[in-house]
Amino acid sequence: MEAASGGTLFLDEIGELPLSMQAKLLRLLETGTYRRVGAVEALPSDFRIVCATHRDLPAMVAAGEFRRDLYYRLDTFPVPVPSLRERLEDLPLLVESLLARVAPNRRLRLDAAAMAYLASRPFEGNIRELRNRLERASLLADGAEIQVPHLADDAGRAPAVHPAGPEEPAWVTLEESERRYLAWAVANHRGTRSELAARLGIGERTLFRKLEGVKGGLPKPR
Repeated sequence: MEAASGGTLFLDEIGELPLSMQAKLLRLLETGTYRRVGAVEALPSDFRIVCATHRDLPAMVAAGEFRRDLYYRLDTFPVPVPSLRERLEDLPLLVESLLARVAPNRRLRLDAAAMAYLASRPFEGNIRELRNRLERASLLADGAEIQVPHLADDAGRAPAVHPAGPEEPAWVTLEESERRYLAWAVANHRGTRSELAARLGIGERTLFRKLEGVKGGLPKPR
């Protein structure tokens, strides 16, 4: 608290804070004072608090796992951050930025199939999962181009994302064909979701519904 005086105190994963510590944080916020470890004198606090969490705090409050009074004390100005699955149009820019971080001395890039493969992933781990997958791919790729096998899952297998080839079945369902095309379109589009909808000749609501409803490659956004 003393180090954050006059600035911002950022508490990551506030949903993991034990109930005993929640009580102390609430007391700090309500009284505006704190005590150094082992000290008796109360000192005034002066900071802005920002918290982040991936947990469902209202559900935790209902379950008695998070203090209701602390929740409403912190919930002054909520800023929902969409998951990666809800903003696939950002994937190419995120890939470029993360590759520059994990391999700064190499000009790595993804081929079209690898980008489409990433667009088909559920990304339950969000940006952390994307970064880890790209970092592993950078270690496996010998050249400057990352391909689908470099992005393989833990079992060492990466599902195909291209339409059927000569050695594959010639017939696929319309649902599967649409899923593959949407994965390709999202991975190769540079722009907003509304612009992508316009390029596909459908409304933005229709596009969002299709991204939600396609089974397999593009699961429902969280």
